[in-house]
Amino acid sequence: MVEYLTQRSETFVAESVVLDAGLEVQASDHPYDIIAFLIDEFATTKRNLFSRVSEWLLSDKREDKIDDFSQEMEINGFWSIDKREAIVQTLLKNVDLKNEFHCDMKFYSADELAQHVPTCKYRSMTCQNEGCYAKYSISQMGNHDSVCLYKMIPCEQNCSASLMRRDMDRHCITVCPMKLVNCPFYSVGCKSAIPQSKIEEHRSSDFHSHLLYILQGIHKEASVEVLRKRVEQLLQKYSSKLANIRDLRSLTYKVKDLDAKLGPLKVCATNEVDVATKTAGKLQILEASDTNKVTEKGAETRVVGFEAKPQSLEVTPTNKDSIEAAKAEIKDSEAKLQSLGVKSLNKVSQEGLKTKATDVEAKPQSLENTITNKDSGVAP
Repeated sequence: MVEYLTQRSETFVAESVVLDAGLEVQASDHPYDIIAFLIDEFATTKRNLFSRVSEWLLSDKREDKIDDFSQEMEINGFWSIDKREAIVQTLLKNVDLKNEFHCDMKFYSADELAQHVPTCKYRSMTCQNEGCYAKYSISQMGNHDSVCLYKMIPCEQNCSASLMRRDMDRHCITVCPMKLVNCPFYSVGCKSAIPQSKIEEHRSSDFHSHLLYILQGIHKEASVEVLRKRVEQLLQKYSSKLANIRDLRSLTYKVKDLDAKLGPLKVCATNEVDVATKTAGKLQILEASDTNKVTEKGAETRVVGFEAKPQSLEVTPTNKDSIEAAKAEIKDSEAKLQSLGVKSLNKVSQEGLKTKATDVEAKPQSLENTITNKDSGVAP
């Protein structure tokens, strides 16, 4: 495999230049991708002879398999890391087209090389984080440091702890004091998400609201304003008995007990006001509706009266039936309004109806004057 990789890496660059000229999509030029491609190519050609390694290298979990395989080689002393590093240096020089991972400088003497090595940005170094033995060139130190699992970093949730990057996720979801949790009174209505270390502070600052949520569960028909007054009563009389209770269940039982000692909650007052307001509104609507009906009837009566005037000139001036009909209409209107729950008629409507009756009574007199005045004819 080493011989195959070495030979293919020497010719790979020239082959890729020729092949890429006829391709629309350019292949990756990163050394990792190039070496991975060559290993896949070798594993495919040697599937029967190299089945174990090829199965690992061609699987979806390639990186995990490689790590396991390299650890097994280290334990068994097979293919030591020094030999692997030497191969890697050769392969990098062959496939690192952009000189990102190896130094391409050449020297004509050992003294020149010795002077260059301490300052070369590609010189090898080992990770300084405890527990990490990764080796890389000094130019890649920043890239490795940003992902090193053994680097000590501050908590992502801003607690005071510092821990290895590999332990961060477990810390944040288990023991971190700044982990967000639901309020202990979430089930009764408090939807606050608070840091784990500040639960007691939240209990104290929102104690009034928590009592209100509990009372809403006890008195479901009561308004918020009524229950707020009830909370004030509980705190005034039993503040010392409630202050030290921390869990929801105990506080609920205690609030029920103390609430019963305060006596029944007066919910009806608010309900009666609401009912009275609604009833008054309905009565105003009914009054307006009846007034409109009476006005319409009055208008119709007047129109009919004007149309009937020419005929009434020939009839007896004192028409008692009209007077009686107007009075009957007034009585009927009063009876209807009383049946709808109205205690008295609108004064304006009453005066209007009385005026109508007076007009009807006055009409016969005006008609008598009209008949005796022959000069005026039928002008009125």
